[in-house]
Amino acid sequence: MNSDIKVLIIEDEPPIRRFLEILATGHGHQVKSVTNASDGIKAITRWCPNLILLDLGLPDIDGLDLTRELRTWTDTPIIVISARDKEADKVLALDAGANDYLTKPFGSEELLARMRVALRITSQQQHTEASSYRFGDVIVDLAMQTVTRQGKSIKLTPKEYKILALLSKNMGKVLTHKQILKEVWGANYTEHAHYVRIHIAQLRHKIEYTPAQPEHLITENGVGYRLIS
Repeated sequence: MNSDIKVLIIEDEPPIRRFLEILATGHGHQVKSVTNASDGIKAITRWCPNLILLDLGLPDIDGLDLTRELRTWTDTPIIVISARDKEADKVLALDAGANDYLTKPFGSEELLARMRVALRITSQQQHTEASSYRFGDVIVDLAMQTVTRQGKSIKLTPKEYKILALLSKNMGKVLTHKQILKEVWGANYTEHAHYVRIHIAQLRHKIEYTPAQPEHLITENGVGYRLIS
C-alpha cells in the first residue's frame, strides 16, 4: 500500500470510525476522520483525499445528499459504508455518484479490496485513457472497436459492444441499470432495465465460458453489474 494515499473517513459512530482508522493506517495510508458532512466538505477542499469512506447516516446532512453535492465538484472516489441494506438504498447511492457500497457489518479484506479497485480506477482515469482492457483471455480494444478472445474475434452487436466498453472502462466498479441505460441508450430510456438484462445475457453467452456461472460479468442483485478481471 502507498503511504502517499490519503483516506478521508466520514463516520459518526466511534467504534466503526476507529476500526476504519486502524484498517487504513495499518495498510500504510494517511488517514483523517470527521464525524459530519460539514467537516467532511472542509477536509475534502483543504486536505484533498484520494479516497472517501462515507457513512450515510450523518447527523447534519444525509450521506446521499452529500454524495450528490460532492459529485458537482469532485471526482474523488467514494465508498459508501452504511447499515442501510435495502437494494433501493444501494441503487440510490450509486446513482448519486458513489463508486461502491458496503453494508455493515463487513469484512476488512472485502473493504480493502474495494478500496484497491476504487483507487485503481482513479489512477487509470488520471492518465490517458487506456486503448484496450483485458479480463480473463478477452481483450476489448477501444481504438479498433473490437473484442477478441485468444486472438479470435467475438462478434457483438453495437449495443453489446457499448455496454462491454462502458463496463471495461469502469473495471471493478458497480454500474447501475440506470447508469448503463443513460450511457448506452440515452436519458429517455433510464426506466427500461429489461433492455440491460437482455443484452447482458447475450453478452455472457459470447464472453463467458459458462454463462450461467459468470466469472467476469457479475450481477449485483437489484442494483446493476460489475466487470472484474
